[in-house]
Amino acid sequence: MKRSGNLWPKIIDFDNLLRATRQAQRGKRFRPNVLKFNYDLEQNLLRLHQELQDQTYEPGQYRTFRIYEPKPRLISAAPYRDRVVHHALCNIIIPLFERTFIHDSYANRTGYGTHRALKRFVEFSRQNRYILQCDIEKYFPSIDHEILKTLLRRKIKCPQTLWLIDQIIDRSNEQDPILTYFPGDDLLVPCLRRHGLPIGNLTSQFFANCFLNGFDHFVKEELKARHYLRYVDDFALFSNDRLFLQDARVALESYLTTLRLRIHPIKSQLFETKQGANFVGFRVLSLGETFPRDICLRVRSDNLQRSRVRLRSLQSAYANHGINLPRLSRSVHSWLAHLEHADTWRLRWDIFHDWAFVQAESVP
Repeated sequence: MKRSGNLWPKIIDFDNLLRATRQAQRGKRFRPNVLKFNYDLEQNLLRLHQELQDQTYEPGQYRTFRIYEPKPRLISAAPYRDRVVHHALCNIIIPLFERTFIHDSYANRTGYGTHRALKRFVEFSRQNRYILQCDIEKYFPSIDHEILKTLLRRKIKCPQTLWLIDQIIDRSNEQDPILTYFPGDDLLVPCLRRHGLPIGNLTSQFFANCFLNGFDHFVKEELKARHYLRYVDDFALFSNDRLFLQDARVALESYLTTLRLRIHPIKSQLFETKQGANFVGFRVLSLGETFPRDICLRVRSDNLQRSRVRLRSLQSAYANHGINLPRLSRSVHSWLAHLEHADTWRLRWDIFHDWAFVQAESVP
């Protein structure tokens, strides 16, 4: 694999840093930390440029909080100036890796995403009798730093760029504890090896995709799986040969141990596609036995319940002048656009037929 060098001047170029600020503040322009940075934008960028050039830059402390929907997770928010650096780095290195990704890797890529992944999932479901659907157990907290650095160095040889990457990885905050043993480990190995990337970083999303890129190529090129796709840590193989998928699962688990990862023992299952499958928030249901099958798409009930709660919150906020009409409209239309990717005409009608978004009269 060809390794790329001389990336540093492009990363720390002032125009790239300025572009990175515009990307980092998208949708967040009026937050206090963004306003403070933008108040003296030129000087802040010049200072950041100098720190990077001298290699004296140090990432700041993360702000952490927990979310519990759709599942409990620790979210880490980096300081705004660090997010600018993340964008500046990714602007230059993402194109180098993009050309190495397989076609059916859908997470954190421009022009890809959940809806395109869903369309491909439906296509494969129509054509195949069986599916091996897997989920990697505690993926982000399990990503091994040493292995990640080795994988990134297979594509990048620029010393300063690797220094910045190491700064970002090494300064990752502590994630939820993971104590997993792999073949060859002694008692202390899981405690001594640093692992875990902060969910919320642009760089974490990109590094997570790179971490499984070799795995994707293994599935496609070594196992010869024609119908395979991955979205972050969720992946699926489709086939009309059940035995092939049974053997593939053993090979997948063996390969993942080299990355110090394990598939989830409960969420990873081999079953017939006619039973239906959950994927990226939708329920993919088969309507027949003949190939290619007719497919019906439904919104998962847990996602629908969260959406109803969100709509009630928007309704209340609008009624009490907490949000204006343009913001309400954007939120509602965004959710409707999501629903339109499934067979939800009746659902949309039922939800909005009796709902009213009305503002209370202002008290003079």
